[in-house]
Amino acid sequence: MGEQSLSQPLSPSPPAAAASPAPAAAASTSTSSSLATAAASPKEAHPPSDSNPPKKPRLTFAIPGRPLSAAGEVGAAIRHLRDADPVLAAVIDAHEAPVFQCPHRPFHSLVRSILYQQLAFKAAASVYSRFLSLLGDETSVTPDAVLSLTPQQLRQIGVSPRKASYLHDLARKYVSGILSDSAIINMDDRSLAVMLTMVKGIGPWSVHMFMIFSLGRPDVLPSADLGVRKGVQMLYGLEEVPRPSQLDKLCERWRPYRSVGAWYMWRVIECKVPQPEPDIPVGPLALPSPDGQIMLQQQQQQQEHVIPMIDPLQMLPGMG
Repeated sequence: MGEQSLSQPLSPSPPAAAASPAPAAAASTSTSSSLATAAASPKEAHPPSDSNPPKKPRLTFAIPGRPLSAAGEVGAAIRHLRDADPVLAAVIDAHEAPVFQCPHRPFHSLVRSILYQQLAFKAAASVYSRFLSLLGDETSVTPDAVLSLTPQQLRQIGVSPRKASYLHDLARKYVSGILSDSAIINMDDRSLAVMLTMVKGIGPWSVHMFMIFSLGRPDVLPSADLGVRKGVQMLYGLEEVPRPSQLDKLCERWRPYRSVGAWYMWRVIECKVPQPEPDIPVGPLALPSPDGQIMLQQQQQQQEHVIPMIDPLQMLPGMG
């Protein structure tokens, strides 16, 4: 995604002041002389320039609200959700409260999320472990260290050339000052989404997961996440999976703690995951019918699709 221009044209200068009408014949010579001098002066022909010209708009760096990792914040969120949504209250009662604590700095978490993209959990964990060994340890995950790794080195530990380009693009934006850990922590949600999606390989879903599980932002609704959408469908008994625009309206009552509401939707899906079929002994009298095989394959496929949805926090450690 290319970097967007954040400047806007300055407002046009006001028109020049109209010339003063000719003085009356009875006016004194000194008055006429001073008027003529004023009319001839270029400084009086135009209004004085504003000493404080309008500034170019910049991204807002307003400090966001208390993160979910702050003491008592999850408790406050749960109390609000109970009062605002009695249907959700039953789900809250059925699960332990979530814990939002991330042990890594923002840059480290973003690197880890890129490494985990589109991989099964075990495979991603293996790549991540080799990545740490290549750098030395977790404290060595810095922008300069990532930039020092060549695509060939990364390919040897299982990182594709495309992901290597994503890692290098993220590191370059840190080194150039476009991004920094302190700016990310203090940036408001909207500005953060704009800045992070400028990084290759980081889309809206990754930004939402990062904001919830790494930064502990309290009011993030990942409306494009299929797990959250299916959880809302099950919660309210809807006939169809709500569209993202419908999800925004359905979850409006959860504000300002939609992140916690989304977490409970993943728990709803988790409870609905179909259990694997028991092993069927293979023999001449115990072969499953073709229909049974198809159903079993469909269930396995559903499980493969459900697991990433119900546990998106695999990409960010330390989340409960």
